[in-house]
Amino acid sequence: MKFSLIAILFFSLAFTWNPVQSQSLIGNWQLVHFDGMEKVRSSPQYREADATMKSNMEAKINYRLESTVYQFISADSLYFTDFVNQTIVQKKAKIEVSAENVLSINDGAQIKKARILELEADRLVIEPIVEGGSVGKFVFERIIAPKKD
Repeated sequence: MKFSLIAILFFSLAFTWNPVQSQSLIGNWQLVHFDGMEKVRSSPQYREADATMKSNMEAKINYRLESTVYQFISADSLYFTDFVNQTIVQKKAKIEVSAENVLSINDGAQIKKARILELEADRLVIEPIVEGGSVGKFVFERIIAPKKD
């Protein structure tokens, strides 16, 4: 009886585990939320800032959101925006998705990794893997290109 229960549990987990296929990522993704936004907004510097300073911080947050786009162009290639010295830079990288749903982005200079927590037709949630702890989740929405007439 124990063996049957264990076997059923194993097979049900095996069939529900669904690794992300890199083809599912193909398309354009816009950053719409990152947990760091809430950390900034809950910080004493933000809460105690005057209206002008808060407005400047919000503008920086919105700039980061609007400027962060991932364009997966094939199952193994990505164009993405990055910030270098507070300047937006377009980069191209090779990507790989492991069986554990870890996205590796290799731009030639460094390899960044993020765990894919959720991937739906119009929503992608990743959590960068960094030393020293979590920086929080990044939520992207698929950008649908307008249809040409």
